[in-house]
Amino acid sequence: MTGPLNGVRIIDFTTMIAGPYGTMILADQGADVVKVEAPARSDHARRAGYGQRHFTAAFVNNNRNKRSISVDAKSPAGRQVVLDLARTADVFVQNYRPGVMARLGLDYDDLRAVKPDLIYVSMSGWGERGPYAHKPVYDPIIQALSGLASVQAGADHDRPRLIRTVLPDKLTGVTAAQAVSAALFSRERTGVGQHIRLSMLDSVVAFLWSTDMGSQTFVGKEVDVAHAATFIDLIYETASGYISVSVMANDQWHGLCHALGHPEWLDDERFETPTGRDRHANERLELTQEALLEKTAEEWLEVLEAAGVPCAPVLTRAEMVRHAQVEASGIVVETDHPHAGRLRQARNAARFAVTVPEIRHGAPHLGEHTMEVLSELGYGEDRRQALLANGIVSAPDRPTE
Repeated sequence: MTGPLNGVRIIDFTTMIAGPYGTMILADQGADVVKVEAPARSDHARRAGYGQRHFTAAFVNNNRNKRSISVDAKSPAGRQVVLDLARTADVFVQNYRPGVMARLGLDYDDLRAVKPDLIYVSMSGWGERGPYAHKPVYDPIIQALSGLASVQAGADHDRPRLIRTVLPDKLTGVTAAQAVSAALFSRERTGVGQHIRLSMLDSVVAFLWSTDMGSQTFVGKEVDVAHAATFIDLIYETASGYISVSVMANDQWHGLCHALGHPEWLDDERFETPTGRDRHANERLELTQEALLEKTAEEWLEVLEAAGVPCAPVLTRAEMVRHAQVEASGIVVETDHPHAGRLRQARNAARFAVTVPEIRHGAPHLGEHTMEVLSELGYGEDRRQALLANGIVSAPDRPTE
């Protein structure tokens, strides 16, 4: 056995990042994920960003451990292939705008008719209802409307800022993977499948409420304009580079004052309590920044660590990959892809002691497993070749180097 989801089959009818990332998490954890793409219009991630040998980083980093079948689901014969796939599946995941799957004849009711206990996941940008439901959307658009860009700015009156990673997409993928696992557990107990609906907007709003929506939490006591606790973030400049320092507990504050050579701060009435240190955060952080300019990052990290103060260097992408803590965690691994070459990727973050996930194989070529999957569905050689000849499915004669 490899991976906790070994034996589970998932049909991945998704594109771009949110859907493929979520299904890759499940594939890493052992599920047999069959990615369905159209012959003439494959996943856009296959053509986006850095790449070599017909594989982009965006595609290989969101589609490993999957098999690929290329089929024209708009044709009656292609739709039948998808229905036959669904009949063998535990989970079907799609991320098209509301109404698209119904027009294809592949919505939840259509697939439940052939697999009554199917778990069907509908991922969308805005949800199924409301004035934005049918509007196109990408990650920055969700960051804007969800309030995330204002949270990133710090205060409502400051210029909104985007997070420079596609957080809504990836958060939605993680949420989808968790929801699928929960639905599989429920079905194991009850034998009943279900339809899971999930939007990027809902995922981000739920995520923000944990720590960033205090001003809107108490009904009747809302704050119209939220202000940042401080206009300074916790990235500090030193004589040689940047570090991050964060203190909360009293003993950490004491350690910081002594480590920076300013024990007199402990007698400052503004900073005597956690409440006071929050109220006067700007003054406190300005003093901290001024002091940290006196030595190099390496010198400060040694002094602060000895004083028990939480701190770390601020690393670039290349530095992070080679940092001793990252290396010790084993999160970054290297594998050989048969066509794209040597790859460096992050393994699945969750570590299972018994059902250990692994990278079984790299991301597939478009239609690489079409004939294999059709054979598993019971399609004979003549039928497979007829579908291929008529352009209903596509399969490479051999993967292009």
